[in-house]
Order: sequence, then structure tokens, then C-alpha cells
Amino acid sequence: PTETRPEAGLLALRRALGAYANLRPVVCYKATANCSPLRPEIVAGADILIVRELLGGLYFGEPRGVVRTNATKGGAAQLSSAFNTMRYTAEEVERVARVAFEAAQKRSGKVTSVDKANVLETSQLWRETVTRVAGDYPGVTLEHVYVDACAMHLVMNPRRFDVVLTENLFGDILSDEAAVITGSLGMLASASIGGPVGLYEPVHGSAPDIAGRGVANPLGAIASAALLLRYTARLDEEAGVLEAAISSVLDEGYRTPDLHGGQSKYVANTSEMGGLVVEAIAEVVDMRHAYHAV
Repeated sequence: PTETRPEAGLLALRRALGAYANLRPVVCYKATANCSPLRPEIVAGADILIVRELLGGLYFGEPRGVVRTNATKGGAAQLSSAFNTMRYTAEEVERVARVAFEAAQKRSGKVTSVDKANVLETSQLWRETVTRVAGDYPGVTLEHVYVDACAMHLVMNPRRFDVVLTENLFGDILSDEAAVITGSLGMLASASIGGPVGLYEPVHGSAPDIAGRGVANPLGAIASAALLLRYTARLDEEAGVLEAAISSVLDEGYRTPDLHGGQSKYVANTSEMGGLVVEAIAEVVDMRHAYHAV
């Protein structure tokens, strides 16, 4: 039953925290471009921030349910139909749209809003509301793209995107698709924000099948800590140090086993990779201190 699956607890946690905006950076480092199943010339340099609405849409819409027949097979009633409700309010769309536009102001200044406005009324509301909000951010360029076209462009030309804004279901699917750009789910960080407390986590699951083997990639968790520093602690410079340290370690040729392909100097286990990042943090801090001292 869906109500007993772990995902049900996660949805309830997001709602309780008021975490309406999920931020997922998707970065393909030059050093790991060969680790992606896509061609290096397609993914190298891609730097996308996916902003997904988290508390509306099909995952939370009511009514929802299933209808079972009276006939039984093996003692259990059979499903005859099921239904979900996709619902959004203008307020829900506006608040997550502002997160996307404010993020774009600090990046390359472009928001791609993803919907299905040619079919869905909720997407028509989405497009109208996002267009209205865009008027408050004259320095940010807005484009609207249908979700099917976005899915295609993500794997054909990911560098065309800066900030991608979309609703709950579309964002769930597109953000996992975008993981192939980085070469591994283990590289991806996630922040769920909007309420008084943020929720920060690597995108990968708990992976009980590899527990204790030292092969898990810790970089997604470390990058999630950088997001915590940026969005909850408001320590943007310190977040940048963590991100620079990750990039430095990868540039040096260190890899975890999940990062297949490319040139690797050394395949590190989980604790070794964590230690390398710690060393790189110290080096980045020393370099910045030396720069400011000049």
C-alpha cells in the first residue's frame, strides 16, 4: 500500500516543514564529463538549478483513491479504477516562482518554466502566474517550455538551461533524468526550503546493498551541506569553499567507483574521498586568504 511506503513519510515531512521549494543543482564538472552516458561535448560545463514545487499537484491533490470490485481472486478484491487530483493555487505557484527568479538573479539570469499548458488547466494557471511574477524581475529572461520538449533538450543540449522551474510531478521526473548529466546520482545534492526549517539530503537512496563496503560516493552529501550553508546559514562564501573543494578533488583525478569512465588518478573509497575533500577545503581557504592578503 502506498501509505506504508517510505515516500509517504517523506511527503508528510515536507508538508510539516512547509518546504514548498526543492532546489537541485545539476553540475557536470569538466573533469567528470566522460563519466556521463551522454557524450562529453554535450554535457561538459552544464550547470543547471532545478526548482521544483513540492507541496502541490498530483502528490497532494484531493480527492484521490481507488475503487475495488466485489469479485475476488485469491481472496483479495481487485482494483477496477483509481483517481488522483492535480490542483494548484496561484499563491502556490507564485511563491516557488519567486524562489526560481531570485536564484536566477545570482546566476546567468534565465528561467525556463516547464509546464503542459496545451493540455492541462493547472499548467495554464502555472504559465499565467509565472509570467506575471516575471514582471517583478526585469533582469531575468523567462522562457516557457512544454515538459516533453524539456525532457528532450535536457539530454540533447543541457547547457541551454540555467534555472528550470516546474511543478511537483514534472520536477520529480526531470530532476532524475538530469542526473545522467553528472555521471552518477551520488553527485547530486538537494535542498527543500520555504518553511522555518530546511531539509537537506543527497539525491541517492540509502543503498542498503552497499552498506559498510566503502564504495558509496559522499560528494552528494557534502554538496548538500554546501546548500545548507547557503540557504539556511546564509554563509554563501563558506558554501563556495565546499563546492570549490569538490571541484578541486575531481580535477586532481580522484573518483569513487560509481564514476565510471574518464581519466582517474585513483579510485577512492568513501572515507578516502571525504578526507580528500577535507584537505582540499584547507587548501582553498589558504589560497583565498593569500589572495586577500595581497
